[in-house]
Amino acid sequence: MSRLASRSLLALVVAAATLSGNGSPALARPAPATGASSAAVNYVALGDSYSAGVGSGDYISASGSCQRSTRAYPALWAAATHPASYISVACGKATTSTVIGGQLSALSSHTTLVSVTVGGNNVGFESVMETCYFLFLSTSACVGAIDGAEAKISSEVPGALDQLLADIAARAPGARVVVLGYPDFYDLSRSCTILNSTDRTDIDQAINLLDTQLQAAAARYRDIFADVRPAFAGHQICDSSSWIHTIDWLSLGQSFHPTAAGQSGGYYPVFKGAAG
Repeated sequence: MSRLASRSLLALVVAAATLSGNGSPALARPAPATGASSAAVNYVALGDSYSAGVGSGDYISASGSCQRSTRAYPALWAAATHPASYISVACGKATTSTVIGGQLSALSSHTTLVSVTVGGNNVGFESVMETCYFLFLSTSACVGAIDGAEAKISSEVPGALDQLLADIAARAPGARVVVLGYPDFYDLSRSCTILNSTDRTDIDQAINLLDTQLQAAAARYRDIFADVRPAFAGHQICDSSSWIHTIDWLSLGQSFHPTAAGQSGGYYPVFKGAAG
């Protein structure tokens, strides 16, 4: 049986499989092949603002409020490798549900490479950060918001990721799927913000918890987890050459997103290494 045929059969099995008690699939997709030439690659970028490139500038006007940027890592990779086809449907504020409902139509049986960042909006991380900064004098308010997000990460995110990755497998059974994580926001050895060390530490810990769930979900489906945290080390908020926007009171939407340097120096090389 050919690899594509076996992946197609597996996608049908995954879609119909009964889930176990913790929401993980009974079967996972076979490991994707590597080494395909760029000329044969049909690449689709899915996900939220981190894949759209919010915070990096040079937004494509046709993308509207999704704010897709020519400086986002998917666009950089496509410009460097010249795949047979490339489309980004990533959009700011996307959740697993909106990716499923509004982005997966870009996939097909011809898709060979998929990237996705998702999960932060599922747990309301933008709201968490606004709470921590607007109520910075109240550590309890910040910690409470983080605790609420962590509860969702543990209870809701695994099942949501399973549904998304199963749907991707069903629509693009021959694709190599790269699930990218999120960078830690703060260099905890330094202090440069109005947030105290407890708040900064708890925020980074919540990000790490989300990345752990992303990695586990990718493993369940034999997809690729691409960890960007090492790439951002030394380029976090409070570092002299930060690749992450801190709070921007005049443009809250780009706060806590990668800069253009974060996309090119952080996300792009990590994705390039994972894309095969």
